[in-house]
Amino acid sequence: MGCSSCSTGKDGQPRGCKNNGTCGTDGCNKLTVFDWLSNMSLPNGQKPFDCVEVRFKNSRKEFFRNADNLSLAIGDVVATQAKSGHDVGIVTLTGELVKVQMKKKKVAPGDNEIPKIYRKASQRDIDIWQKCRDKEPEIQKRSREIAISLKLQMKLSDVEFQGDGSKATFYYTAEDRVDFRQLIKDMAKAFSIRIEMRQIGYRQEAQRLGGIGSCGRELCCSTWLTDFRSVSTASARYQQLALNPQKLAGQCGKLKCCLNYELDMYLEALNDFPPQDSKIMTKKGIAFCQKADIFKETLWFSYKDDPATWHALGKDHVLEILEINKKNEKIASLEEYAQDNVSEEKMVFENVVGQDSLTRFDRPRKKKRNNKKRRKNKPKASSNAQ
Repeated sequence: MGCSSCSTGKDGQPRGCKNNGTCGTDGCNKLTVFDWLSNMSLPNGQKPFDCVEVRFKNSRKEFFRNADNLSLAIGDVVATQAKSGHDVGIVTLTGELVKVQMKKKKVAPGDNEIPKIYRKASQRDIDIWQKCRDKEPEIQKRSREIAISLKLQMKLSDVEFQGDGSKATFYYTAEDRVDFRQLIKDMAKAFSIRIEMRQIGYRQEAQRLGGIGSCGRELCCSTWLTDFRSVSTASARYQQLALNPQKLAGQCGKLKCCLNYELDMYLEALNDFPPQDSKIMTKKGIAFCQKADIFKETLWFSYKDDPATWHALGKDHVLEILEINKKNEKIASLEEYAQDNVSEEKMVFENVVGQDSLTRFDRPRKKKRNNKKRRKNKPKASSNAQ
């Protein structure tokens, strides 16, 4: 993910984001909203919307009220209201589209509890903010060492400083409830700042850290996915996937979010399919469904006495047989309705463009000479030879 200011460099070589996600164009971040109303003027007598969207570290976005009617544009660094002191962030959206985003996040525009924007950040504010962000990796490493020394079953995944450097928020993951009172005391003594601990889930941790998935692309949760829908093993069963935890789990250790992407299509296709537990009554015996292929519209059945032999039947044939069985009638056998197995012709390499043989580098192995047999068959020299 790169914006116009950091994606290309000299001779077309990528430069990388030197601002670590804080560039002014805001194109390096997750789900950046394009303000397509920026060139349009408001109707006469209508005042511009007084709320703006501000982004902080790791694509955390919040809404603030521009009570002083400051002239703000996308990319401006602003000092915002916090519980104590002030925070520093970057404006990502202004105007009427902020109202749409607030409605999407279920934030009431007329709420009096919406925090305010104090001012545009001065150079001193930016210097303090940047200095605090530079200290985050070192403090994160030191806090992990303190947690290990206290033998706490938790993982500190990230640290986020407030803009004025007075408070640091530590994000952690844990299986069970953790008593970190002593940890807060030790870290407050070591870093001389106010500490806030915030527990996040494993999916939120993967979203913040990012990475490459098994598909070879960036993680969906760190690039475009904003909400985490629950994923169950039933999603894998409907898609005829093997219940292998190593293949179905993502980097967060939970089931992959992409299992839900095609689930609706499979459920819609399964409405026209016979049930997976359907039985076919034949004169040879009962046959059970072993497997179904939605795309080929094929089901495989096997006799109860011979479960190793499968017979492929079309979806329409199976529905027809089930209707016959409902009338208490039996078909002769599965072989009567089974699809013919069409043997696929093997592709043979043809040298149509004058290419060399594919086996030109293969050399026949030379047979090793059996020296022992030669020595046995070789006539011995006469001992009386002069």
